[in-house]
Amino acid sequence: MTAQDAEALDVDVEEALAVANDRPARGPRAPRPADGTPADGRPAAHRAKKDAHHRATPWPEARAVAERAARSRGRRSPLSVTVEDALGLVLAAPLTALTDLPSFDTSAMDGWAVAGPGPWAVREDGVLAGHAEPERLTDGEAVRIATGARVPLDTTAVLRSEHGRTDEQGRLHATRDMAHGQDIRPRGQECRSGDQLLPLGTLLTPAALGLAAAAGYDTLTVLPRPRVELLVLGDELLTEGLPREGLIRDALGPMLPSWLRALGAEVTAVRRLGDAADTLYEAVRSSSADLIVTTGGTAAGPVDHVHPTLRRLDAELLVDGVKVRPGHPMLLARTRENQHLVGLPGNPLAAVSGLFTLAEPLLRTLAGRAAPERYGMPLREAVHGHPYDTRLIPVALRGDDAVPLHYNGPAMLRGIATADALAVVPPGGARPGQELELLDLPWATAGIQVCFT
Repeated sequence: MTAQDAEALDVDVEEALAVANDRPARGPRAPRPADGTPADGRPAAHRAKKDAHHRATPWPEARAVAERAARSRGRRSPLSVTVEDALGLVLAAPLTALTDLPSFDTSAMDGWAVAGPGPWAVREDGVLAGHAEPERLTDGEAVRIATGARVPLDTTAVLRSEHGRTDEQGRLHATRDMAHGQDIRPRGQECRSGDQLLPLGTLLTPAALGLAAAAGYDTLTVLPRPRVELLVLGDELLTEGLPREGLIRDALGPMLPSWLRALGAEVTAVRRLGDAADTLYEAVRSSSADLIVTTGGTAAGPVDHVHPTLRRLDAELLVDGVKVRPGHPMLLARTRENQHLVGLPGNPLAAVSGLFTLAEPLLRTLAGRAAPERYGMPLREAVHGHPYDTRLIPVALRGDDAVPLHYNGPAMLRGIATADALAVVPPGGARPGQELELLDLPWATAGIQVCFT
């Protein structure tokens, strides 16, 4: 069996079970046995799972709920940070010019500042960048000038070094026609004092920080990063070495902190808690983070303690399961007035699905970032879909097509490790050439987000 066959089998089994679980019984209803077991022999746990699926929130609605949850806590207090520390933050106030840019007439090229028509007598001194205002020129006079240097008063133009020559008497001649004002950057060419340079809500990129510094800013008023605490659950997880004796390596502890930072968060702690109910309860109860993210424990198994913990805390469950594969047991809760919890499934790709479904819109809104513009691309190949749920699959962008990647089962990371985006596959699947919505991965857009720390 090939790897692709194995992958297809994994998906087919999951979806076949989903179809079987949700298909209504045909023919007359059989009588219920005296012990209360359903006539079809299915245990109560199966019925609970089926009921949970029907309570699950559609994928687009779940993302909207997460965004509204962040908005409901109101505007967060801005803070002042140095320009050097502002990368990736969002402006909490418009950036206005503190001075004209440039603040004086400057040379755009190395060459000579000249006055009047040539040829010109060349001064012995020169004009360098960073020096005080040079001596005024008179007609028929020229002076050597460096790029960025302040242009002397009454300068007609700057003659580039490669466009001039000196004769035996040391007089300067132009080797081509020259226009008035050529290669001079006039004062205020880019902006005048008081002009708005960047609006409220701008994401501060390296270029934006350069603009702020050029405009004279030492500090910027920004919205703080939302603080996130990551709780990794599971007694079966190893932090080093090879999997052994029923234990597996923890993939989420190393992966999720960087991903959360890429989404605009400050990760304040990563804690591995195992499967102890009281430990989880105390960790959530005592956390001061804006968002708590848990991994695993969101289903209804014997060591799935997230739901019981939320009940003990009297938390408000906003999303309890999402109609998306992988990742449908994910959840979102309001644990206190200004704190939320996102429960991610324990399988790695399912956790990524939960991250994009619930954590991304919530963190983006808390951080004040604008929603990315929705876009789609046609599929190069058909994609198998779930009968009833949205499906998120990793794709590579090749030319004008999105190419579905293999190894996209709930527990697999091999596909998304080389992906550029997640494709949103509607129930029933998608045919070749069908355009699907894409969710960019932070590093795939050559963005700066991967550098946030």
